Amino acid sequence: MTDPSVGLTDGEVADRVAAGHTNAYTADSSRSAWNIVRANVFTLFNGIVGACFLVLLLVGHWRDALFGLAAFGNAIIGCVQEFRAKAALDKLALLNAPQARVRRASTEREIAPVDVVMDDVLVLRAGDQVPADATVIASHGLQIDESMLTGESDAVDKHPGDEALSGSVVVGGEGDARVVRVGADSYANTFATEAKRFSLVSSELRTSVNRVLKWVGWGIGPIGLLVLNAQIMVAGGWVRAFESGSWVQAIVNTIASLTAMIPLGLVLMTSIAFAVGAAKLASKQVLVNELPAVEGLARVDVICLDKTGTLTGGNIEFDGAHPLRNYVDGWERVLSWYGAASEANATARCLQEPYPHVDPLTRGASISFSSARKWSAVSFSDLAGTWVLGAPEMIFGDEASDTSTELGAEVVSLASLGRRTLVLAYSPLTLEAAGVEAEELPLQLDAVVVLTFREQVRPDAAQTLSYFRAQGVGIRIISGDNPRTVAAIAREVGVDVAEGYDARLLPEDDDALAVVLETESVFGRVTPDQKRRMVVALQSRGHTVAMTGDGVNDALAIKTADMGIAMNSGAAATKAVARLVLLDGQFSHLPDVVAEGRQVIANIERVSMLFLTKTAYATALAVIFGIFVLEFPFLPRQLSITDGLTIGIPAFFLALMPNAQRYVPGFLKRSLSFAIPAGIMVALALTTYTLAAKSLGVDEPELRTGATIILAVVGIWILTVLSRPINRFKVLVIGAMFIGLVGIFTIPLATSFFALIDPGETAAYLLTAVTIGAIALLEAVRFVHRRYVARVMASAE
Repeated sequence: MTDPSVGLTDGEVADRVAAGHTNAYTADSSRSAWNIVRANVFTLFNGIVGACFLVLLLVGHWRDALFGLAAFGNAIIGCVQEFRAKAALDKLALLNAPQARVRRASTEREIAPVDVVMDDVLVLRAGDQVPADATVIASHGLQIDESMLTGESDAVDKHPGDEALSGSVVVGGEGDARVVRVGADSYANTFATEAKRFSLVSSELRTSVNRVLKWVGWGIGPIGLLVLNAQIMVAGGWVRAFESGSWVQAIVNTIASLTAMIPLGLVLMTSIAFAVGAAKLASKQVLVNELPAVEGLARVDVICLDKTGTLTGGNIEFDGAHPLRNYVDGWERVLSWYGAASEANATARCLQEPYPHVDPLTRGASISFSSARKWSAVSFSDLAGTWVLGAPEMIFGDEASDTSTELGAEVVSLASLGRRTLVLAYSPLTLEAAGVEAEELPLQLDAVVVLTFREQVRPDAAQTLSYFRAQGVGIRIISGDNPRTVAAIAREVGVDVAEGYDARLLPEDDDALAVVLETESVFGRVTPDQKRRMVVALQSRGHTVAMTGDGVNDALAIKTADMGIAMNSGAAATKAVARLVLLDGQFSHLPDVVAEGRQVIANIERVSMLFLTKTAYATALAVIFGIFVLEFPFLPRQLSITDGLTIGIPAFFLALMPNAQRYVPGFLKRSLSFAIPAGIMVALALTTYTLAAKSLGVDEPELRTGATIILAVVGIWILTVLSRPINRFKVLVIGAMFIGLVGIFTIPLATSFFALIDPGETAAYLLTAVTIGAIALLEAVRFVHRRYVARVMASAE
């Protein structure tokens, strides 16, 4: 067994390195590159489109295979999107301490965490992160925060024989520990694997589009067989079709009907809108870890704000000392000792400047600070009695909040100003060994001086919270500080609250917790585990929850929330699990994110009606023409005209236009309420035209050209209807698409490629009448739809 006072020798270290017992660890990616490619390329619809694309190439109809480009582009953008998310998640490393402190050959050395080996003796002090799993062998008030690993919110006192888990942080005291597990076997790396698990942010747009694709997927098989049978029957039956070779045209017609049913362009357009939104936010110092997060904040209806580091800058400064009547000489020397102690936390270190360590005291018995107790105690060999420093309510209980007492009046008054308060108390009794072991407060304590500390409120916090309130977003401010202090900060940033809710009184039952969260908005003394429970409780009430924070103890709540937001100054683990990172720490960027998300949602809702109308009429046409055994009136390349110039290209411009429409749930229902009736109207118009043209003896090439003209003109009209109100930019887009259509129908090279010919005088009159009738019906559909949407939006206010 290694002597703790000596540690490993250089030779013993070399032996363990040779045996592979080092802390080096390379975590497997949460999603391999192959899995990402497979998920985006080898999908059901890419398989259908790819098969159709391949069949057309094999039968020599490459000009009808243009639709394959949309599937290819969508797969590329999807892969890039997930590779970005993977890269962000792979940065997660709980062991982010730059150095580990070990004792080797009787000397202390600082080494990289990966160079720690089995049986190394770790020297642990306040602020250190434990680099590998170890067993404590010596402890002087050693306390370790394991909240990020175990969910236990309070620091854990460690005694010889206890485990110190890798990834945990020393928050008090000091000690030695022997390494017992390294590398992949350590607890932190096991946790990292769990934390790095890839999870897609909740996205109504993506969920809705996937639902449509699923519906189409269920129908595409039977509808395809129905259409294929109809096209073969039109060609004279199965035997004759194969004898004459007309089966090739039947296959082409069937593929035209199937590919028209799939709204592949909608998936592509959604990905492009997300990508452009993320790029615009990046220019404003907002890192989007996953593209659909652009949409996410626009859907949030409750935002939980961690006070420290979010509303405030996070830097604690000493504010002042407020002596009480129970004055005891020597308290300044005691505060000097607390500020200079090796185990001093961030708050205690603030005492170094106002109380320089010029007359040092010699420590006797002591009880180190614990976040569970929220106080520490110490006796000195050269100063009588015992001194206790900590949270007033944890030392004096209800007296600290009773304004009829001197202490209570002072604490309440100072906390109400937004100051963090501590109290230094004195007992004439000296700490005994039994009291230290039991960690009990000494008797006969009197408050000597109240200490105040302050945090700088971010200058942009009040304006940002005002924006969220105006948008109907609920605000919950949570902190581990005194509830009165948190409430004062909340009032300073414009939140109307009298007092904060003490989280120690929160119910354990999740349903009861949800009730409290619906009525209270400011919480103090909140533990890390309670933060996560609060998020879950709000979600159980149907809320879409955002959580902001910067500390490692916020990471679990941020990962649990629908939208996790981290400050760039925060812990690496917190930034890695967040959906958004504010790179310059400016809280005021959040309204920009909301605006960008609203633009994406509102514009995609608009263009989705274009794509879903196409899916609706394509499906209806396939069913009608399959049942009535009619030859499909389009070639695949002819559908590419309408897909590109009346849907795809204009949708790209419409999806990127400014749009501040407020988010209201129900995107898919509203879109389908227009798309389905409009699609049915278009399908009936084309069916009417086909039947009438056949009865008039119009040949198939002329009939296809006439059907393409009807669909092109009606498509332009649908584009115009959905673009209202029309502005100059929209006029340019619609006008350019119309000019493009005129060019395709008149330029010889284009007419030859798309197999377009003069439909003839008879068909011209017929298609004109059908087009006018279809436009009139579409106007009626849009009129009813607008009234329906207006009612939905009004009821959501």
